[in-house]
Amino acid sequence: MSDKEIKEFINKLNEGLKLAEIRMLQEKSQRGEPVVIYTEENGIQRVSANHIIESYNMR
Repeated sequence: MSDKEIKEFINKLNEGLKLAEIRMLQEKSQRGEPVVIYTEENGIQRVSANHIIESYNMR
């Protein structure tokens, strides 16, 4: 693979991961399920999927 092909593959992979994350958040939101996240400041937490969706929309 050339450098260009590798970059294109990585970009497609990242786009697919973003789409999968969005779909997962939407499904969890519809079912009222929390999402488990980890941050260095707060450790492991359960957060509303709606809260994460709202924070993404602000970016």
